[in-house]
Amino acid sequence: MPPEREVIVVNLQEWEGLLQRARQEPLDEAAYQKLEAARRAFRVLTEMIGEKNTTISQLRALLAKPSTEKTSKVLEQAGIKTPPQNSSPPNGKEKPKPGHGRKRAAAYRGARRIKIAHGSLKAGDHCPECQKGKVYEQKEPALRIRVVGQAPIAATVYELERLRCNLCGEIFEAEAPAGVGEEKYDATARAMIALLKYGSGLPFYRLEGLEASMGIPLPASTQWEIAEEIAAVIRPACDELIRQAAQGEVFYNDDTSMKILALARAHPPPAEKEEASGGKERTGLFTSGIVSTREGRRIALYFTGRKHAGENLARVLAERAAGLPRPIQMSDALSRNVPKLQEKLEILWGNCNAHARRRFVEVTPNFPAECQFVLESFRDVYRYDAEAEAQGLSPEAHLRYHQKHSQPVMDKLHAWFLAQFAEKKVEPNSGLGTAITYGLNHWLQLTLFLREAGAPLDSNIVERALKKCILHRKNSLFYKTENGAEVGDLFMSLIHTCELNDANPFEYLTELQKHAGELAKNPAAWMPWNYRETLQQTGISQPST
Repeated sequence: MPPEREVIVVNLQEWEGLLQRARQEPLDEAAYQKLEAARRAFRVLTEMIGEKNTTISQLRALLAKPSTEKTSKVLEQAGIKTPPQNSSPPNGKEKPKPGHGRKRAAAYRGARRIKIAHGSLKAGDHCPECQKGKVYEQKEPALRIRVVGQAPIAATVYELERLRCNLCGEIFEAEAPAGVGEEKYDATARAMIALLKYGSGLPFYRLEGLEASMGIPLPASTQWEIAEEIAAVIRPACDELIRQAAQGEVFYNDDTSMKILALARAHPPPAEKEEASGGKERTGLFTSGIVSTREGRRIALYFTGRKHAGENLARVLAERAAGLPRPIQMSDALSRNVPKLQEKLEILWGNCNAHARRRFVEVTPNFPAECQFVLESFRDVYRYDAEAEAQGLSPEAHLRYHQKHSQPVMDKLHAWFLAQFAEKKVEPNSGLGTAITYGLNHWLQLTLFLREAGAPLDSNIVERALKKCILHRKNSLFYKTENGAEVGDLFMSLIHTCELNDANPFEYLTELQKHAGELAKNPAAWMPWNYRETLQQTGISQPST
C-alpha cells in the first residue's frame, strides 16, 4: 500500500502568483512542491478518467468537497484528524444506528388492518395439547405483514346490463353499485394526482406514461384540470392556514429561485417596480417558504412570484391579531428576508447560525487550524441544544440551559473573532476574514437564542421545507402561468403542513373534497391536526387509507 502523501491546499490566487513568479525568478522549495503536487494530481486524475471502471461518484469524491458538513468530516478533509466525540444522550442509553433492524408493525400507519380469529379455538376452550388447561387471549396478536404493489391510479369498468323491449323499444339499464357516482374521477384519484405532482415532484407527463403502461389512460391535460378544480374547492383550508400561521410565535422564512414562463419575459406592474429595492425593475422570480410554529404545531406556506420572502412574510403578518406578543423571525442575514411592516408590529429578528457556520466550512481547506476552533465551538452549542431538546425542557428552561452552557462558548468565540483583527492575525479581505466579519456584523442576531425564550439556533426547518418546491423545479422545470404557480403553492402548503404534523396528506386531501360544504362554513375545524376529531364529532365514519 503506497504511503499517504501530505495534503497541500492551494487556492487559485496562489496558483496565479506561482505562475507569475516562475516567469521572473527560480521557485523556492515550497513553491516547487506545490507545482509537483499539482502535476501528480493531474496524472492521477488522467489515469482515473482513462479507466473504464471509474465512476462519476469517485471523481466527485476526489475533486469536490464532501456532501456532509459535519465538523469531523470537514476537518478530516482539510487534513486534521479529530478524536471521536462522546455522542451518548444524557439518559445514558445508546442510540441505535439508523437503518439497522426491521421496521416494527406500528410503523405501517397507513396499512389496512384485518383481525383474524383462530380457526378452531376461542378463549375459554380446553387446551388441545395438555387437555387440562384452558386457553385465553393474548394481549398482543401475532403479526404478519404483506406488502403488495398497485398502480397509483386504478380504474374499474362497470358493465351495466341493458335490456331493450322488442315492441316499444324501451331500454332498461342495471343499477350501478352503491357508491359509484356519475363522476369519472373520485376524491381519492384526485387527491393522489395532486399528491404525486406537488408532494413527490412527479410531473404530469410522467404519471401519464406510468399509467399508460398499466392500461389506464390519464392525459397530462386531464390531470391539470383535476388539480385546478379541486384547488378551488379546498382553498378555504389554505386561507385558514395563512390566518392561523399569522398568529405564530416563531417564523422561519427564506426563498429560492423559480420560473414562471408567463412572467419570464413580462415586465412587472408599476406597483412591484416601486417595491423593488432602489427603484429598479425586478425581474427575478422566487418561491418563498414560510414556516410558522405555535404550541407545537407547525404550518408551512409557499408563495411564488416576484416578491421576496420578507414581503411575503409581511403579507402573512398582516392577518396577525392585535395584542399578541412580539413574534420571533429566524432567517439568514439577507435584508430581503426582513418584512417591511406598515403597521407598528415589532419582531425579534434572529439570524441562522448554520449559515454563519457554513462560511467557515467553505474556507476550512485554506485555514484549517483557525476554522477548527470555530467549528468545534458551534458543535458544542448544537450539542447543548440537542441535550435540552432530549430533556423536553420548556422554552424558559431551554433558555437558561443555553445561558449556562452555550453562553461561555459563544463569549470565547466572540473574543476570538475580535482578537484576529485586533492582533492582525487575519487579513480582513481574505476568506477567513470575510467569514469573521459576517459573524461580528450579525452577532446580536446570531445570539438571540441566548436572550429570548423560544428563539431557535437556525432556520434549517424552512430550508428543508424549500426542498419541496426545489424538487418540483428539478423535475417539472417551471410553472406555465401564475395560476399554475398559485395552485402549486396551495397544494404544497397543505401537503407539507400535513407532513410536519404527522397527518396523512392523502387522507386529508380526500376528506377535504368529500366535505367541501362543511369546509367552506368552518375551515378552522378542518386543519391537518384536527380534521379527524371533526369527523368523529359529526358522526362521520373515519377515513380508510
